[in-house]
This record gives sequence, C-alpha cells and structure tokens, in this order.
Amino acid sequence: MARYVAPVLDPTWQSPYAPSATERENNLKAVRQHALRRRRPAMVIGGLVGVALLALTVVSWFFAVIGVIVLGLLAYDTNRFVTNYELRANALGSTLLDSFKAGGSSKDRQRLVTVVERLAATFGVDGISAFIVEDPGYNATLVPNGSALGLFVTSGLMNDFELIELEGVVAHLLARHRLGLIVRHAISALDAMDPSARRALAGPGQAYRADEVAAAAIRYPLGLAGALRKCARQTIGKKSYFSTAQYDQTRFAWFDQASDATVADLSNLDDVELRAMALEEW
Repeated sequence: MARYVAPVLDPTWQSPYAPSATERENNLKAVRQHALRRRRPAMVIGGLVGVALLALTVVSWFFAVIGVIVLGLLAYDTNRFVTNYELRANALGSTLLDSFKAGGSSKDRQRLVTVVERLAATFGVDGISAFIVEDPGYNATLVPNGSALGLFVTSGLMNDFELIELEGVVAHLLARHRLGLIVRHAISALDAMDPSARRALAGPGQAYRADEVAAAAIRYPLGLAGALRKCARQTIGKKSYFSTAQYDQTRFAWFDQASDATVADLSNLDDVELRAMALEEW
C-alpha cells in the first residue's frame, strides 16, 4: 500500500493574474530605455570625447583627469535626463484637463467617486482625483496628474454604462497602475514619435493583460466584458475628442485605444471586441 504523503503548498507559486514585481519593473524599464534612446547621440559624442582624452594620457596625465571628469559628467547628466524624462509623465493630467469641459451631474460624480473609493482599496491605490469630462464617446483613462493620479471618465460612459460595467472600466485602469503601465502610457502620449514607435513604447497587448488582472481582482469578468462590448458598438462623432489628432497621440493611455476604428481588428490583442470575447470565455 502506498504511503500517504500530505499535500504541501508551493511557497513560490503566484497567480498568473497577479502582477509580478518583474512585470512591473519591465514596464517601468521600458520608459528608461526609451529615454536612453533619445539621449543616445549626446551619449555617443560625450563618450567618444572622454575616451579620446583618456587615450591622450601618453602625452600628459592632465588629459586623463579631464577625460575622467567628462565621463563622470556624462554619466551624471544621463541619469538626470532619464529621471526628468520619467517625471514628464506627470504633465498628462493637466494636458487632458485643458482638452475637455467638465461634464456629468453631481449624482454622476458621487456614483463615480463611490466606485473609485471601493476599488482603490481593493487594488491598494490612493491619491486619485476623479473627473467626468464632457464627451459622448465611451472612454476613460488613469494618468499621472502632478504628484497624484487623475481618473478621467467621459459623460457618455457615465450616462450609458451600468454600475457593474463602470466598475469593470475603473478596475481595468487601476490594474494598469498595478502593472506599472501608467508612466509608460503617459510618455507615449506626450512624446513626439511615429505611430509604430508610440505603440511599441505603450506595449502591445498590455490592455489585454490589464483586463486579466482587473477581472481576477473584481471576480466578475462579464461586467468588464459588457463595457468592452459597448465600446465596440459605439460610433464616434466628428466633434468628439476621440476623432481628433490629439486622441491619436494619446490613444494608448485610454481604456479603448481605438475608439475611432470603424471595424474590429481581431489580430490586435488590444481590440475591444477581442478583449470582450476573451473575458466572456472565462
């Protein structure tokens, strides 16, 4: 008779739906790598000057001292540049505030604040200022807003989404924060670059990943799926922010990254219809 072996939990096991420290760090690292690419010309020139001065040590030790100083200043300036680059993300909140008029009723605001307060506790996030902005399109975003966070929800979404769908949208955005995506998306919205580079910086498939984290946290994927279905069926008017060039620049910071699309793209993991289908199969 086989000997009974008591089951032992694996202390290293982690749910695939929980953001890992490595995943978060990789998302934050993407911004630093982007900043370093922007700084590369200055780094190359400074490095060549420093190395050339060090090579002149055979002529005089004085050149070695100057070379070390040049390389040291280069390292300091590069670190300062990268740090300031990350801080640039804090400007997106004020940029969006300038792009919209305030919308929603006092009842809508109370409804939104209640949802935010409850889910913020679930996700361990604080310092969120919630804004309802006037626009008939269905969309929302969570972005750096100075030293805090700004949650922007359109009046169209507040008017037409059920409570459970609104909770799904807010949970998705809080999941982005947990994944370390907020700064990454903000820099993709603020920096001048071509569309392919913008998408690469934002991270293809990251909206799909945030859906997974959000659905696992709220334990009701169909609410989020319903929100995505409504986004997939919407038609954006010409006067909406989501039909402008500014949206084209900030699109990856938004819940629906392709509000202006007229047909679904099921080859794109971040397409709202594909995301809804995935959640409905849970």
